[in-house]
Amino acid sequence: MPPDKSIVHVIDDDEAVRQALAFQLGSAGIDVRTYESAVAFLQVAPTVRTGCIITDMRMPELSGIDLLRRLRELKHLVPVIVITAHGDIPLAVEAMRLGAMDFLEKPFEDEVLLASVRSALDKGDRDQKRQAERNTIEGRLAALSNRERDVLKGLVAGHANKQIAYDLGISPRTIENYRANLMIKMQAASLSDLVRMALIAGILDSDADASSAS
Repeated sequence: MPPDKSIVHVIDDDEAVRQALAFQLGSAGIDVRTYESAVAFLQVAPTVRTGCIITDMRMPELSGIDLLRRLRELKHLVPVIVITAHGDIPLAVEAMRLGAMDFLEKPFEDEVLLASVRSALDKGDRDQKRQAERNTIEGRLAALSNRERDVLKGLVAGHANKQIAYDLGISPRTIENYRANLMIKMQAASLSDLVRMALIAGILDSDADASSAS
């Protein structure tokens, strides 16, 4: 079990707010870590892979918006909830555009906070599992030869063995051998499983990007 699982990272320059949020979440059995600034959180951000983040909108040095931009640059996938005052609603909408999952307008009820946090934690767990699966698939793809990868692209495009053989200038029997090797190396239980893994790894997306660029 990851050490950061179900931890909520609370970022606010107001100590009273940090303590209040930590108490509310702690009372619900949720582990909390607090930070007095976005700068302090960014120092540990690379080690935070699960859980969720709650950040105030207006803070010295780095604002909530600045933090979201930095997290995007870092490709940080942990869900973010923004706490905002009534006058900050346009900023909160901008935060959503930058990737925030939710924003809570002060003052908010304990139940609203808990519902948002639990939703963010669930999303974070799902995202982590998807990323772990993608990493596994990409590791298997890296072990394929160039020719095996060509055959895989043909299969994902929906081409029959004969068509792939014609496109690659080799025999259908050879394509069958490559296909059998693909199933073993990718640990695919069926052709649909093989296609699903290729789609998760973005095989079609990367091909489409390459086509549009040429």
